Amino acid sequence: MRVLFVTFTWKTHFFNMVPLAWALQTAGHEVRVASEPPLTDAITGAGLTAVEVGSGETMEQRIRRAQEEGAMPTADQVTPPGPTDALYTIGHDRERLTWEQLTWMYDTVMVPRARLLNDGMVDDLVAQCRSWRPDLILWDAVTHAGPVAAAAVGVPHGRMLFSLDLYRRLRADYLYVQAQQPPESRRDGLRDWYTRWADKYGFEFSEELVNGQFTIDQMPDSYRLDPGEESLAMRYVPYNGPSVVPAWLADPPRAPRVFMTFGVSVRELAELQVMSVEKIQETLDSLADLDIDLVLTLPEEVRDELDRIPANTRVVDFVPMQVIIPSCSVVIHHGGAGSFSGSLLNGVPQVLISKAVDALAKNALVEESNVGLAILPDEASGAGIREAVTRLLDDPSFRTSAERLRQAILTQPSPADLVPKLEELAAAYGAEGGPGSPASST
Repeated sequence: MRVLFVTFTWKTHFFNMVPLAWALQTAGHEVRVASEPPLTDAITGAGLTAVEVGSGETMEQRIRRAQEEGAMPTADQVTPPGPTDALYTIGHDRERLTWEQLTWMYDTVMVPRARLLNDGMVDDLVAQCRSWRPDLILWDAVTHAGPVAAAAVGVPHGRMLFSLDLYRRLRADYLYVQAQQPPESRRDGLRDWYTRWADKYGFEFSEELVNGQFTIDQMPDSYRLDPGEESLAMRYVPYNGPSVVPAWLADPPRAPRVFMTFGVSVRELAELQVMSVEKIQETLDSLADLDIDLVLTLPEEVRDELDRIPANTRVVDFVPMQVIIPSCSVVIHHGGAGSFSGSLLNGVPQVLISKAVDALAKNALVEESNVGLAILPDEASGAGIREAVTRLLDDPSFRTSAERLRQAILTQPSPADLVPKLEELAAAYGAEGGPGSPASST
């Protein structure tokens, strides 16, 4: 069958898709990846076929333009109403969620993001799908252009998660609280966004567009939020792009290795950095007297801003996470998909310092499962990070819990194991037909 992966132009979201794309391709299926031109080199560098849709504008350029035009708020302008933890709660305490909070989340974050990431792709993507006629579309969870194109041509489609499924949770909570509002107040910006495209391409809006006909979830079973009937577990397999194993990794660490990374995304958008250079320097100084082998990844231009590098610290521009994490005793990171899932996969305790939209949910899960500790970015200090690292190193219960979770992850289906199920779903949903599908035209 023909399988089209769709993602907006962000490397880490694409990297999350690569192992499944390889699995489908090596099983004999024809695979293409649709995204905007800035991602083409990453796609072809992974040995996959790229389909260019949309403009050549980088994500940083697009965000800056949207902020200048007033279409997206800057970080200083984002002030959520009420306690923000209610928006990301792990439990089902929906009574904590107010209509004011949820509409703020949709109007300020969800809908502007949908427009920003997807509007420029839709028309080209629909045209490509009409030409190539894929049998299945797999789309990144925030790349809503994927289900729009799937509905426009009547192709089965599934959502690929890159992290916790807060999207389904927030959507369910939104609809739950919306139903309690007076009819005249029940606005729904995300539905309006989909409806605009549905009207253009001749299909009806349904919640299936938002959540996919099925979902591929790479989280451990105990971390999967509200899995639906068609939620497919898949074991996380790391891919960090074309890379080389550094020679120094061949030697075992002389002391417990601690890996500190804030991801590759900060290279494309500086405001994603969770710690300033000054705070990083403070952390290095606080860890300087510990008997550890500290490896820190920093872009060269940021490294040059450090005043000093302690003797127990190695600063490198980049190291593939899948080759360094297995040698580590602790990982300190920003909550990115690769560092978070990579630590879980390898049974390594972790320190989360994250300001991602799912940060509070991840923090809670990590601490409840005793596989790590979390520090809020605004409260992060060198002394606090030192305390967290020494606690994880000294208390073997963290490593025991992390190893237990690792063993559970290893029982999940691999990307190759998932291929037959995807073949079945494509055939089943394809037989149902839809607007523009072969089944609906017979």
